[in-house]
Amino acid sequence: MDFIDTPVQSRDKTILELREFSRKLVRELGFMRNTLADSGLAPSAVHAIIEIGATPGIQARDIAHILRLDKSNASRQIARLEAAGLVTRQTSNEDARSSELYLTTAGQKLRRKIDKFATDQVSDALRRMVPEDQQTLVRSLALYADALAHGHDHKAPHAAHAESVRIVEGYRPGCIGDVASLHARFYAQHASFGVFFERRVATELAAFAESLPAPGKALWLVMEGERTLGSLAIDGDAATRVAHLRWFIIDDALRGSGIGRQLMARAMAFVDDKYDETYLWTFKSLDAARHLYESFGFTLTDEAEGTQWGTSVTEQRFTRRPAR
Repeated sequence: MDFIDTPVQSRDKTILELREFSRKLVRELGFMRNTLADSGLAPSAVHAIIEIGATPGIQARDIAHILRLDKSNASRQIARLEAAGLVTRQTSNEDARSSELYLTTAGQKLRRKIDKFATDQVSDALRRMVPEDQQTLVRSLALYADALAHGHDHKAPHAAHAESVRIVEGYRPGCIGDVASLHARFYAQHASFGVFFERRVATELAAFAESLPAPGKALWLVMEGERTLGSLAIDGDAATRVAHLRWFIIDDALRGSGIGRQLMARAMAFVDDKYDETYLWTFKSLDAARHLYESFGFTLTDEAEGTQWGTSVTEQRFTRRPAR
């Protein structure tokens, strides 16, 4: 069979075609209308709902960066969503000057409606394409979207920082000290824990890391160079088919970046394949963490005063069963 090289068209023609396709996409997806996805909200408000739902506890400045809005515009948009009863804000546990954003029950219901609308819209279009063309489309749009994103030089500080980190699985030299240090600083501030707590974290994490690799156990680390900025471990029991989620921590510089959600997503995919139940222990008043756990299906199952960490705190147990 003869192969014929397709002549490469000029760059100017490619630009014109992409601009035409972009305008058509904007029209067909409904961005020219006053409301998007049958939500009764403007397109920017719909995207704000989606982003807050995807990252509970996200801050307003991060919404502004993601949506390419100036801070005042983003603030007005969020204020309107609050007034409509769709979004609520809470003072950050890490910084009393900052607020974290969460969807209310009504906001979560609206987000599900928006997701269904968008899914149906894309599904209907894909039915008109053969599978090979669908995959080509996904790859091409991913390349185009990434190329457009790189054109935005201004980045929020934590977002730029997040791009320099990676998630790895398994022990790395120095990770035990780094993870113990992250826990010690965070819980000294929020629960007045001291050396007793730090020693327990370091000792128990070291014993766990030494047991790896092991069936049903896993450790994920957020690494920047050789430094550990976050962690999450699954310590499972094959006999009982119950898994314990442990040592989940993210450096303050990465809070709101979505890294914690990425860790949780990997861990939940791991446990859903192997266990009937997953549980974790945390402390009352850590609301940002609680919202994240609940967004992955964990529910509060036990609460009691405890002193095993060197000082009296209200311990909470959250439990999750996979949807099968």
